[in-house]
Amino acid sequence: MAILQELVQRFTYGGIFAALLAGSLGLPVPEEMPIVAAGVLSHQDLARWWLALPVCVVGALSGDMILYWIGRRWGDRVRGWWPVRRLLTPARTLWLEAHYREHAMKTVATARHVAGLRAAAFLSAGIARVPFWKFIVADAAAASVSIPITFGLAYFFSYQINAILADVHRVERWLALGGLLVLAGFLVHYLLRSGPRLPRAH
Repeated sequence: MAILQELVQRFTYGGIFAALLAGSLGLPVPEEMPIVAAGVLSHQDLARWWLALPVCVVGALSGDMILYWIGRRWGDRVRGWWPVRRLLTPARTLWLEAHYREHAMKTVATARHVAGLRAAAFLSAGIARVPFWKFIVADAAAASVSIPITFGLAYFFSYQINAILADVHRVERWLALGGLLVLAGFLVHYLLRSGPRLPRAH
């Protein structure tokens, strides 16, 4: 969260857009984190909410459309790319293809709200040649609900979020200290057991 806040503070709207684009393309950046950071910074008057919120929506949808067009342009060949093999497992591919045949728009809208499925689903939508208008209408409709809600909660509960994050960092420090103590204990135990042994008395 601190890294994302620094990125957004340094580049403001460009940072929001870049973080959301990276997350929507499958990088390990949860989409909700840049949106929360944008909401908090807007509450603190470090960004204008009426600019930050549209940037959040556009940033998220841009990555979704890139994934769709990659799948549509290169089709089944995409499944052979090593970054995609982790996303599109055979079981997940079969499940998505079956659902796109039955309920294309519903599947897109549902996948938008499932972080671990989103990138794979949007690649598959392109591969399955779901009509683009169906894809973008369903994706935009889902994003226009979830993103403003997340942004609004972060905006109106900014102080509580900061307090929660402070508590989380405090707990993380204590857990790290506890882990180091446990590791030190194992190391001492190992050294004592593997050290030179005194000869037994006869």
